[in-house]
Amino acid sequence: MLVLVIVFLFLPLFVVVLYSFNSTRGMRWTGFSLQWYGQLLFSSDELWRAFGNSFIIAITSSLVATLLGSLAAIGVKWYKFKSRTYVQILSFLPMVLPEVIIGVSMLIFFTAVKIPLGMFSIFVAHTTFNLPFVFLLVSARLDEFDFSVIEAARDLGATERQTLLKVIIPSIMPGIMSGMLMAITMSLEDFVITFFVSGPGSTTLPLYVYSMIRYGVSPVINALSLVLILGIMLLALGFRRFLKTIAASS
Repeated sequence: MLVLVIVFLFLPLFVVVLYSFNSTRGMRWTGFSLQWYGQLLFSSDELWRAFGNSFIIAITSSLVATLLGSLAAIGVKWYKFKSRTYVQILSFLPMVLPEVIIGVSMLIFFTAVKIPLGMFSIFVAHTTFNLPFVFLLVSARLDEFDFSVIEAARDLGATERQTLLKVIIPSIMPGIMSGMLMAITMSLEDFVITFFVSGPGSTTLPLYVYSMIRYGVSPVINALSLVLILGIMLLALGFRRFLKTIAASS
C-alpha cells in the first residue's frame, strides 16, 4: 500500500521531468532534446521576472512571519495572561479557513484602506497567511523546552533580553528554521490568495504558470519544474545539514 501511495505521488513528477527533455510539444515522445531548457534560460524574460517577484516576496514575507510568529509563540508560552487561550485559537484561524475567504477578505481590506494592489499587498497577505504556520512549529518546539533553564539564567543574573537571545532562541532554533522554511514554501506555491491581491506588474510564478497552461502545457514549464525540484532538494539538504550542525554544537 505504501508503495502505491509513493508511486501515485511521484509518478506525475517523473512524467513532467521526462517530457521536459522531449524534442517536441505534446505527450508523444519523439526524441531527446535540451531545447526547452535553452528557451527557459534565454527566451523567458517574463517568466524569470515572475520568478524574481515570487522569490522576493517569499524571502521578505517569511522573514517577517518568522520574526513575529516566533516572538508570539515565545510570549504565549512564557507569559501567563487571561486571553492566552483565545490568542492561541485565533492564531490558527487562517490555517483552517479556505484560501478563497482569506483572499477575498484581504482584497476587501486593501480596497477599504486604499492600499494599491501590487507587491506590497502580496507581501502583507503572505506574511499574514504564514504567521500561524511559524507560530505552530515554534510552539511545538517550545513544548519540549525546559523552562527551568530560564530560572537558572535569572539566578545567574541574566536579564529577560539576555535570556531570550542567549538561552531560548538558540534552544528553539530548529523550530524557528522549520517555520521559516515552511513559510518560504507556502509563499512560493500560493496561487489563490495571490490571485486576489496582486496588481499590475506584480505577477508571481504561480500566476504566470496559470496564464501559460490555459493555452496548453508548454514544455518550458516542464523544464522549470525540474529546476524548481532540484532547487528545493538542495534547500532541504542544506537545511538538514544546518540542523545537524546546530545539534552538534549544542
